[in-house]
Amino acid sequence: MSEAVQMIRESSPIRPEIENPLIEVSDLSLWYGDNQALFDVSIEIPENQITAFIGPSGCGKSTLLRCFNRLNDLVDSVRVDGDIRFEKESIFDANQDVNALRKRVGMVFQKSNPFPKTIYENVAYGARIHGVRDRSRLDEIVENSLVGAALWDEVKDRLNDSALGLSGGQQQRLCIARTIAIEPDVVLLDEPCSALDPIATAKIEQLMVELKERYTLVIVTHNMQQASRISDLTAFMYMGKLIEYQSTDKLFIDPLEKQTEDYITGRFG
Repeated sequence: MSEAVQMIRESSPIRPEIENPLIEVSDLSLWYGDNQALFDVSIEIPENQITAFIGPSGCGKSTLLRCFNRLNDLVDSVRVDGDIRFEKESIFDANQDVNALRKRVGMVFQKSNPFPKTIYENVAYGARIHGVRDRSRLDEIVENSLVGAALWDEVKDRLNDSALGLSGGQQQRLCIARTIAIEPDVVLLDEPCSALDPIATAKIEQLMVELKERYTLVIVTHNMQQASRISDLTAFMYMGKLIEYQSTDKLFIDPLEKQTEDYITGRFG
């Protein structure tokens, strides 16, 4: 084991006290085959706030995010140790309905991935899967979700057009509308703005700030300025380990760990 990895594994991460966290991660480790990607991560996610994960590429941010709705289960040879509790119940419990978990913990990916269907059918898809058949109810869900994703005014007159004809930023907001259409409690966002221009990025950032009124948001981002602009709490990860987790203002202005300071000031990463 390298000296750097040993140092990371032996450090005790700094974490804030969160009252009544919605998600509690306890001593979580994860392996892809023989490769360990997460080392004893413990973190608490508060309700109706934006929590950002930052750190260099390959540090485990996206792996940790995908643990929250067990998307890593879809990867061969994954092994997990430790626990994640959602509303005080372990998501790894043998009686856990993974599909029900993923309905409550939605996901927006780095690359927008609209279905090759109409704008309307993209948003209505989840509701249909969960048994909604009444057209008036579907119309209401589609409109409310597009309004919630700040897209309704741009697409209300072309709901029957292909979603693939939307711009990149519009497609990403459509994917957010599709996610919130099934009324999750948590929205996970994995680098949602990495492929977008500054104007589209600003719209997504404003949307995320508005969405935390109704949802708990967890975002992975390489853009530290983005984390500092929109998040309430920020976690810095390095080499699969949680190094520091603080209120965003404190972490960026007065980090307590030298590694955090070195990263946010551009000395590495």
